[in-house]
Amino acid sequence: MNRYPLWKYAIIFVALLIGLIYALPNLFGESPAVQVSAAKSSVRVDGATATRVEQVLAEQGVAASMIQFEGNSVRARFETTDDQIKARDAIDRALNTDPADPSHVVALNLLPRTPAWLAGLSASPMYLGLDLRGGVHFMLQVDMPAALVRRTDVLAGDLRVALREKGVRHGGITRNGQTIELRAADAQTLEAASNLIQDQFADLQVNDVSDAAGARLQASIKPEAARLVQEQALKQNITTLHNRINELGVAEPVIQQQGLDRIVVQLPGVQDTAKAKDILGRTATLEVRLVDESADGLSAERGGGAVPFGSERYLDREGRAVIVRRDVLLTGENLTDAQAGFDSQTQEAAVHLTLDAKGARVFRDVTRENVGKRMAIILFEKGRGEVVTAPVIRTEIGGGRVQISGSMNTVEASDTALLLRAGSLAAPMEIIEERTIGPSLGAENIERGFNSVMWGFVVIVVFISIYYMLFGVFSSIALAFNLVLLVAVLSMLQATLTLPGIAAMALALGMAIDSNVLINERIREELRRGAAPQTAIQNGYETAWATILDSNVTTLIAGVALLLFGSGPVRGFAVVHCVGILTSMFSSVFFSRGLVNMWYGRQRKLKALSIGTVWKPDAGSSVTTKSN
Repeated sequence: MNRYPLWKYAIIFVALLIGLIYALPNLFGESPAVQVSAAKSSVRVDGATATRVEQVLAEQGVAASMIQFEGNSVRARFETTDDQIKARDAIDRALNTDPADPSHVVALNLLPRTPAWLAGLSASPMYLGLDLRGGVHFMLQVDMPAALVRRTDVLAGDLRVALREKGVRHGGITRNGQTIELRAADAQTLEAASNLIQDQFADLQVNDVSDAAGARLQASIKPEAARLVQEQALKQNITTLHNRINELGVAEPVIQQQGLDRIVVQLPGVQDTAKAKDILGRTATLEVRLVDESADGLSAERGGGAVPFGSERYLDREGRAVIVRRDVLLTGENLTDAQAGFDSQTQEAAVHLTLDAKGARVFRDVTRENVGKRMAIILFEKGRGEVVTAPVIRTEIGGGRVQISGSMNTVEASDTALLLRAGSLAAPMEIIEERTIGPSLGAENIERGFNSVMWGFVVIVVFISIYYMLFGVFSSIALAFNLVLLVAVLSMLQATLTLPGIAAMALALGMAIDSNVLINERIREELRRGAAPQTAIQNGYETAWATILDSNVTTLIAGVALLLFGSGPVRGFAVVHCVGILTSMFSSVFFSRGLVNMWYGRQRKLKALSIGTVWKPDAGSSVTTKSN
């Protein structure tokens, strides 16, 4: 009656083995480390880089416990954070001889001490939140003047289109810093342009300046509009950082404004901090412009003349000069999607872009009107523009699908697509501070958090073992199995554990033992009615299952609601809470009954159960039952 088939015990054994393997890495802790990776596609990080890092550390007298080349980066482990910071500074000075154009990303990291045999099984510890282990802290400075310059460029382009639609002929529109200058042949044209700006451009204020060359109109962004641009730039950059960090898969990041032009980013549970630093520090704004095909432009491109007025000089990925006009046709704001892929003809790595309705219309009109001319796609990173490709326009291109290809590998194409897909930055940003931060609640509170779980577990085990005797021991073993399984599942999911998560873990233990209490009491009720011990076990588990399922499902619904609508620490609590409910149902019913069946199922003539005192109110007495 109370015997499990072999396949059920096999499930229990496999679950226990997997639980132990994937929960074990959490016992080994983490070590401070410095991670070195390439900042450019042309730079290789290999074994020679690891040797160079070892030499630099030896020259500085900094001892590393381990230096290894893994994946696409070199990782050096240290015993203390002081050695870690000294090593980071020394390696950064040695590898990045030009701070303005670094070739390597040197970042602080925390690496698990997981043994190689566990790492080979893809067993990794849980990520710990900032309130438990700290993490990486970045402070970014937003270049507000660049945001105003970018807004001025957009307004200059819109003004040019508006004047053309109204038929107002002018002598040229240029941007000089944060000022738009318009030249006109006569005062009548100047007045028409001024009226148009006042009617259609509420963000601009106009001044008329006359000089020897004729009439000139000067327009600049109003102070109140400038403040709004700066506020929107900061908000857009924060939103973009959220999107980028989501692409990196970071759980529960902290991204918040500090002051008028700074953003603080705290990343808990990040293994590849070098990648995070590189992604956060890059601007990756995209611009589409026409190449200057004039005689002066071609001469300057060949190196034989000055750059014409109204044009700019950029280099392509081969180091060749390309002279492009200042007029920006499209920007990254017109993108709706960016995916890495391959060129269908050359099979080279490429980035496929999808434009919004406005971008698709502008791109179609530009390609129709400039057949036979070149169009440059420029990628701006850290304030430097690089011409990714400058193809000749062969025909009109509609549909809003654009491809960027050129001298890029698959990794670079993937990174570029990630940055563009996450959204363009309204203004460039620079990392002005990077440091590891300690637990925000202190080591004492962390110790109390873990002790609350362990002491709660011990007290429950002692009480349940005394009150239910051998069945209490079975329940305690099932509770321990539930804790191991919960930690293992969270580790496999690579969830971030925070103090609210520890609270949810303690709650999961209480709910797990509650299910065993229901089962044990149902068995006692059957014994009171005079049922045989084997029948009492069978009926006790079957009747308790419906109640356990109902209570756990209703609690799970509340946990899912917290997960869907909560944020930050609330979501951390909800994740552990939901996983804990599922593991407790498995351990308290399936696993505990397996233990009971293994102990009692083999006894043919079972006369009593070791389940504590069974009260019989009808007789006014009690009987303490024991196993034979």
